[in-house]
Formats: sequence, structure tokens, C-alpha cells
Amino acid sequence: MKPSSIGSCLCQQVSFEITGEFEQFYLCHCQHCQKDTGSAHAANLFSTTAKLKWVKGKENVKTFILPETRHVKCFCSCCGSPLPNFLSAENLLVVPAGCLDTELTVQPYAHIFISSRATWDEGLENIPMMAGPPG
Repeated sequence: MKPSSIGSCLCQQVSFEITGEFEQFYLCHCQHCQKDTGSAHAANLFSTTAKLKWVKGKENVKTFILPETRHVKCFCSCCGSPLPNFLSAENLLVVPAGCLDTELTVQPYAHIFISSRATWDEGLENIPMMAGPPG
């Protein structure tokens, strides 16, 4: 397997390498993903074959498991950035797309759990876009 992706957290205390390919890429609108991202959806890549290697800061990686669900979130204990996690019961690597430093060459396959979609998350392509901060 060739190295396909590298990534890190916001404070750069944690870095990792993913060897292999992502099989799926979804934008998840479930309420759990809204809560753990603080946004309208999570953008997650999935693989049953790729391997995760922590390059730096593994001791700063914390895991939260939402009881009685399949929802797991790994994050940096210093800055709170979401990080990859491996669901061993499902043999599934889940990688938040925003933590990758390597450019993604694939588009999301689908929006999922849209029945939970935030009411303000519609028609966003029609609001003004700015190259930087307002002002």
C-alpha cells in the first residue's frame, strides 16, 4: 500500500499518516455529527483496508464513545480538533476530511441522514461568499 494521506490537528501536536485508499466519503447530517462538529454535518472518509499510523502526539488523542450508539469521536486533547478513529468491531477507519493536510481528489458520494438536516442548511450556495473575513 502506498501512503495516500497525511493529516494533523489544529495545534500541530498530533499528526498521522493513512496508508491506503478511502472507499467512501459522506456528508453526515445526523444529530450526533451535528453535535460533535458544531456544524450542519460531518465530512467523513471511510476505509476497511487503509491503515492509520500516528506520527506524532498519539498520547494527546482522546476518544469519546456515545453510549448505546455506533458514534465514536477521536480528538486532540490540546485543541479539540477531530481526528481519525478505528472502529474495530466494524473493521472501519473513519477520517474527518478536514483534518487531512493532503488534498483530497474525491468528492463526497452523498449526503446521509438528511432527515436530521439542520433547518438553516439549505440554499447555502445562494448566500454571499467572501474570500476572507467580513469587514
